[in-house]
Amino acid sequence: MGLAKRRTTLGYSQEKLARLVGVDRTTIGRWESGRINPQPPQRRGLAVALEVSLQELDDLLTPSRVTGQETAGRQALDPPSAGDSDEMIRRAFLRILTVSGALTVLSAEEAEALTEGARQGEPADFARMNSHLWQVYRLARAKGSVYPVIRDQLSALNEALAGQRGSAQLLLNAASDLFQLAGEVAFDGNRYSDAAASYSLAASVGKDTKAYDLWACALVRHAYVDMSEQHYHQAAQVLAAAEQLARRGDSNLSTRHWVASVQAEAYAALGDLDACERSMERAEKVRDLTVDSINSGWLRFDGARLAEERGSRYVRLGRLDLAEGVLKNALAQTVLASGHSYRRRGAVLTDLAAIGAKRRDAEQVLAYGEEAVGLARASGSGYVARRLQALCDEFGPLGRDPRVAELGVEIAALSTP
Repeated sequence: MGLAKRRTTLGYSQEKLARLVGVDRTTIGRWESGRINPQPPQRRGLAVALEVSLQELDDLLTPSRVTGQETAGRQALDPPSAGDSDEMIRRAFLRILTVSGALTVLSAEEAEALTEGARQGEPADFARMNSHLWQVYRLARAKGSVYPVIRDQLSALNEALAGQRGSAQLLLNAASDLFQLAGEVAFDGNRYSDAAASYSLAASVGKDTKAYDLWACALVRHAYVDMSEQHYHQAAQVLAAAEQLARRGDSNLSTRHWVASVQAEAYAALGDLDACERSMERAEKVRDLTVDSINSGWLRFDGARLAEERGSRYVRLGRLDLAEGVLKNALAQTVLASGHSYRRRGAVLTDLAAIGAKRRDAEQVLAYGEEAVGLARASGSGYVARRLQALCDEFGPLGRDPRVAELGVEIAALSTP
């Protein structure tokens, strides 16, 4: 029995199944046609919706042997994807990537001829718009809502490059910035492959223009994809490269401090307390920078989250004695901060629930876990949902408590659009 047959057996349309899992209807169509497979965090929710085990879901997703005639007929029935939003944004990405190398190897004379008669200020306009989009993304509860605007901005960038309007290097820097934002939207929606592709493109364009800080930040974001898939050694290698690039970047920016903070996360996952502490100490030095040194767009590391990040690292290392006090203080700060992030608060709540799970304290798990689930639902944040799904792995014997089991069901059914 295939995925489509199981869906119809349950009486679900593609639209209804999509709502249950928290994805777009076209994604269900791609899963059923075998063109793509669900990402790990999506598989659990899909299994719950289809009322099957994860092993049974794997069987449903395994393509059966079909004849050439059946394959041709199936392809004829599949709707074309040329107009799909993801496909359109990929094309915009690839066009900029195609021209970036050529534009950055021009001689000074050629570059001057290329930009002669350019409209002044246009690259700066792109930078300002990107900065605004990052702000919108940070405040948006549904992160995916920013995606169409990113696509439009990429189209405008392509037109500027094709029309030879403004400095090629500044335009490409704006493109690297925008690729990272697109990757953040994809990553929050659990679309790891799209996120990794976006970050790789951002790194490539940053390399072409020798924009070391943009390049390093793209690698940091790529490391998050590796860590989300529990490839911590790979993440540490990527972050080591980012650290070297950050040293060649602007010392007035906080790039190197952000790299250190994320390195601490990777070391914590690898169980290396000493390396984790050393990295956190380097990250703490961000406080020595002036406020003007913090980029409000692609680089937003200002030290405001250091307490919650340190607490999270201690939870990962099993140092619950060190973690709990730090996290409770961080939780109070997420309430006091104006415009506080659902995502930030949800992550801290999940860490506090994880401490309860490790201590076999069902009341603590429920007190913090239920609030975190509510925030994940309200924001649609895939990031918080992923953290909660990892929490389920900590339940152990607590999973026999009906209340904790119900919390696990709620987590499995979370929408992560």
